[in-house]
Amino acid sequence: MTTSNDFKETVRQQADIVRIVGDYIQLKKSGAQNFSGLCPFHGEKTPSFSVHATRQFFHCFGCGKSGDVFTFVQEMEKISFPEAVRLVAQKLGIAMPKTQYSSEFEAEDAKLRGQIIEMHDRATKFFEDQLRRPEGAHAREYLIGRGVKEETIRAFRIGYAPDSGFLLKDRLKADFSEELLRASGLFSWKEGTEAGAMYSKFRNRIMFPIAQENGKVIAFTGRTLAKDEKSGPKYLNSPETPIYSKSRVLYNLDKAKEAIRKLTYSIIVEGQMDCIAVYSAGFHNVIASSGTAFTETQVRLLARFSKDIVVNFDPDTAGAAATDKSLDMLVEEEFNIRVLRLEAGFDPDLFIRKNGADAYAKALKGSLKYFDYLVDRALRLFPVKTAEGKVKAVNFLIPHIQHVHNRIIRSELAGDVAQKLGIDSSILRQQLKSAATDRFVDRLNVDLSVGSGQFSSADLIIIKALSSTPDRNAKLGFNPRKVVLDALKTKPLYVGMHVADLVEELSKGGDEINDPLGLIEDQRNQALWVKLVTVAKEAQDETLTPILVKDALEGRSYHAELLKRAQEIQTRIVEAESRQDNTALLKLMREKKELNTEIAAVSKTSQGAPILD
Repeated sequence: MTTSNDFKETVRQQADIVRIVGDYIQLKKSGAQNFSGLCPFHGEKTPSFSVHATRQFFHCFGCGKSGDVFTFVQEMEKISFPEAVRLVAQKLGIAMPKTQYSSEFEAEDAKLRGQIIEMHDRATKFFEDQLRRPEGAHAREYLIGRGVKEETIRAFRIGYAPDSGFLLKDRLKADFSEELLRASGLFSWKEGTEAGAMYSKFRNRIMFPIAQENGKVIAFTGRTLAKDEKSGPKYLNSPETPIYSKSRVLYNLDKAKEAIRKLTYSIIVEGQMDCIAVYSAGFHNVIASSGTAFTETQVRLLARFSKDIVVNFDPDTAGAAATDKSLDMLVEEEFNIRVLRLEAGFDPDLFIRKNGADAYAKALKGSLKYFDYLVDRALRLFPVKTAEGKVKAVNFLIPHIQHVHNRIIRSELAGDVAQKLGIDSSILRQQLKSAATDRFVDRLNVDLSVGSGQFSSADLIIIKALSSTPDRNAKLGFNPRKVVLDALKTKPLYVGMHVADLVEELSKGGDEINDPLGLIEDQRNQALWVKLVTVAKEAQDETLTPILVKDALEGRSYHAELLKRAQEIQTRIVEAESRQDNTALLKLMREKKELNTEIAAVSKTSQGAPILD
């Protein structure tokens, strides 16, 4: 779909890119107009993703992706440019004008997705109807036995897939082609067979529709009612389709999101029945992951609504492992976490059926802070009355502490853990510091070697200058730290710098410092500083001089300006493509090629700088 240029520009002018991007990832202010966070387009632990509020563009110094608000939404949602314009307009509450397709491919793609969504809606109605029929009697009996009331069945659109493999296909085949039926994820077939051999993937199962945030059904989970081994898995999920990606969806978020915003916290459980039971008990802020597979994408999706969460996974071995993994991901995104641990043998559904909603509310109030939960688990797993047990408990807990970004919180956690385990807090803090340094230095050892091309000699000189102490300055005869700090006030040195986050932390404080490492809060940056300043001997061997520092700053500034120009050209290219201005596009492509050649030449002395594709 395309929209008029006037409408596109209206949406662009009203869209605050910081707000839109902030719906997807956590951003922190990193300058007067800059915000930074972890890049959603590639895995990283140190933020290299930057958003500029005034110029309304984003750029990742790690993977090189950049663009405007539409480009970002397009990449995140895997949709076309016009669809991104429409989605941003919806987020802003701007009514859409009439649209038309810009190409045959775009029209076919949009049509395919729309038809598959329509097919899922028709399938949902089919399953709902089958549940009410005589053939669905045993499915109704099962739901009644699980305490599911009629109003709950209607609210969640629960249905029944009949044992026949052809009823659903017969219902749909008149309106949807074989290609669509195969793409929908609703059917199975043997390779090389005709459409007539296609049969329903879900048979003799209770059907739980899975919806997008807007309430449109895009997939199903089917719970078998058969008891024989040939019936397949107990729970069968839809496969990945053009409209459904398991890792990007949270069950019941469409109904729970407003309650989450209102109550300012969410409850996460493992499966559909647990979610339905908690919701029906009056806790409408509940969502579910797919079994124990709680992904980073789901964590970031949930962060858009609230960062306060109660984790209520099953207390069995698999559930405990899932809880640990989920806690680590939630900690990485700086959630405020509590863990609701029910008595052994009770999942949320069974607990509510046996004890009632009031008992669940009481248990909810008694949920543990996440680290109290982990310490309690460590005490249960290891006998801390012995030295060996204390060592095992500490080794169990340290990896979890390392996921906490804030150094003050880490220190407080270390003190609490030391007290509960009966060990000296200074010893635990030293163990934590050593483990963190070893872990991250080892991880970065290859990527950050001097000859790897991940950072430039100019970067090393700037970091070394910022780390210079008064004693060192006296020997050098000048203050290299002050020189760099003055330059940072006027020059865009951070653009294209792979160690920008570390440089920013080192820039805190005055012109003179005695403890550079003390300025660095992020433990990854601490490890990086140790690697670059202490381990990188080649960088240490070169004595700082005023000319050396000046050349490094000028080289970095020139490189940053080139990348800035590249970002602007890339944004204009996206705009030219959207309005199909081939003349402007060809001119911009030539400019981009020439600029990339210049950037490549500069990159020989500024290793690792990204060149826009």
